Amino acid sequence: MNPESNLKTFLLRVEGMDCADCALHLERAAQGVPGVHRAEVSFATGRMRLVAEGDGALPQVQAVARGMGYQVLPAAPTAEGAGWRGWLRRHPRALLTALSGLLLALALAAHLLAGPTPVRDGLLVIAAIVGGYPVARAGWAALRATRRPDMNTLMTVAVIGALAVGEYTEAGVVVFLFSVGELLEALTMDRARGAVRALVALRPPEATRWTPEGEERVPVEALAVGDRILIRPGERIPADGRIREGRSAVDQSPITGESMPVEKGPGDEVFAGTVNGPGALTVEVTRAASDSTLARIIHMVEEAQEQRAPSQRLVDRFAVVYTPAVVVGALLVATVPPLLGLGPFPEWLYRALVLLVIACPCALVLSTPVAVVSGLTAAARAGILIKGGVHLEELARLRAVAFDKTGTLTVGEPRLVGGECANHVADRRPQECPECLDLLAKAAAVEARSGHPLARAVVRAAQELGVADRYGLAEAVESTPGRGVQGQVAGHGVRVGSHAYVHGEREGDDPFCRRVDAVAARGRTAVVVEDVCCGNRAYGVIADALRPEASAVIGALRGMGVRRTVMLTGDRAPVAERVARAAGVDEFRAELLPEQKVAAVEDLLARYGTVAMVGDGVNDAPALARASVGIAMGAAGSDVALETADVALMGDDLWGVPRAVHLGRRTVAVIRQNVAFSLATKAAFLALAVVGLATLWMAVFADVGVSLLVILNGMRVLTGRTNDLPTPR
Repeated sequence: MNPESNLKTFLLRVEGMDCADCALHLERAAQGVPGVHRAEVSFATGRMRLVAEGDGALPQVQAVARGMGYQVLPAAPTAEGAGWRGWLRRHPRALLTALSGLLLALALAAHLLAGPTPVRDGLLVIAAIVGGYPVARAGWAALRATRRPDMNTLMTVAVIGALAVGEYTEAGVVVFLFSVGELLEALTMDRARGAVRALVALRPPEATRWTPEGEERVPVEALAVGDRILIRPGERIPADGRIREGRSAVDQSPITGESMPVEKGPGDEVFAGTVNGPGALTVEVTRAASDSTLARIIHMVEEAQEQRAPSQRLVDRFAVVYTPAVVVGALLVATVPPLLGLGPFPEWLYRALVLLVIACPCALVLSTPVAVVSGLTAAARAGILIKGGVHLEELARLRAVAFDKTGTLTVGEPRLVGGECANHVADRRPQECPECLDLLAKAAAVEARSGHPLARAVVRAAQELGVADRYGLAEAVESTPGRGVQGQVAGHGVRVGSHAYVHGEREGDDPFCRRVDAVAARGRTAVVVEDVCCGNRAYGVIADALRPEASAVIGALRGMGVRRTVMLTGDRAPVAERVARAAGVDEFRAELLPEQKVAAVEDLLARYGTVAMVGDGVNDAPALARASVGIAMGAAGSDVALETADVALMGDDLWGVPRAVHLGRRTVAVIRQNVAFSLATKAAFLALAVVGLATLWMAVFADVGVSLLVILNGMRVLTGRTNDLPTPR
């Protein structure tokens, strides 16, 4: 029997973790439990992912965690735990810290009132014991489970040593300051972890469902596919669905990052967590609550936050070697100088204790995860779903970006982008020409019932110019597949279609025909319309229009240091050349099959090292998978795009690409700042400790202060604006 077949994965919540080093040692302890194949603990998210044989290992892991002072509980994406009561439940040592502080205050009062010295010292010792109990318990449990000291172990040894040499005040104050620092770290990390809780809070708990008897309020979880729900003006939409009745402007910014509400009507999709505007909507549910776009985003954000970035894994490996090395160094400092006659043992023991406190690796371990979680959260708020720190760091290193054409650099559907009538007056815009507008209205009347993309382009143009309703629907409509359609409009025979269909043998015999042929020669599609009764003719140029922001986006990427931008398309070379020139990409490759797009990406990888592929996540899936970073456009509601890409732009906005790159670079810059600052500060205070210029108080302030500064610096990524992009060169 395959042993892998019995493996189960548990997603768990860890309460009581106050430091990143705690997470590392809990992870190692859990991995030592029989039956556990893999355990991953993330301090940044307060989560544990456990892979074990069956259910038997879970209680043992929970028991080991309890011994270390933590609670391991089933994880569910809920908004519970907010407020001070929830925080105290997750961090029970806060009460002991408060009691320790009270005892220190009493000891200070006894000193100021000239009370008996034994009373003052007794209060200090009790304060050290009360505040140090959770620290010592966690340190001993970690040492017993992993055979390696952690920061709790180092702090416990330092406090015991201070008590042993009679430094009662420092012992009590050091424990209190250390515990306060740990709780402050936990408090700031809770803010970063609130990203998922904020996403969960987007979905309302109840919905108004239509029944044969009328309206009823039901829990969102009770909604089934096919149910019809009522969304009143101003309400949050509770489930993914399709509008059946009503029109409104919907604020989709929580899902897609779009800054402006989107007009929605019958047949349009809406997403859970978005906000309805001024109109009432009747929506048919298309996805259960557990499978909604919002639910999938929450799941992917949780998974992304739990993944370790490459720099985080490097720091973790460094900390594994660093902590034992510090313990050995402290032992040498405490024993070698006295043996050589360089001073009394208590003096060097005190220096060794200071060394232990300063050497706590918490700030170093925190350098990466806080910045990564903040970066992922900031991206999610902007409608950019990045599936882990590894992809965030890859975005920072991009040197080339490849774009699909259709639906990526272009809008992805045919549009009427030009044209004129045979009698067009020079220097007059077609929108101002009565004959052009009349022929467009007649063409729309003939094409109104057709679902062909070119027909939709004609009808859309007529609607935008306000002439779609000038004539009723055409009568006696006859279609010739692949060529065109004809019908009767207000008693006039009207033909719409290809040049050959409308003009037949007359094609090319006059200036109008030559203008139509010139359009085709430039790689564009021309649709000709003719009013047979009066002989009026016009042509329209149909093309997949370039996105308005495309050239500015290319310029922004170039301004950020991206060395090469390339367009990859299966379209014809003349069409590709026109789009590439308009977009401003450095090169284009046309008439490519999917496997040829993969080969093109591999060529860019060989030349530039780190390459992003931007596409729609469906036909570009192989190239997206092969690139260093695959970026899917307009992924909201698309299962394939969400699953395929490393980065999913939930909105249909090309600006998401440079914003993601900018966010990746900003995050990596903050990580480098944190690591450099942590190492430099540690090195400086270690040197001071060895020469006797640092005290235990200074050591604790240095450790706690650096840890908090690292956290706050990492959270700058969360508060930064993703719209602040470099200007194009």
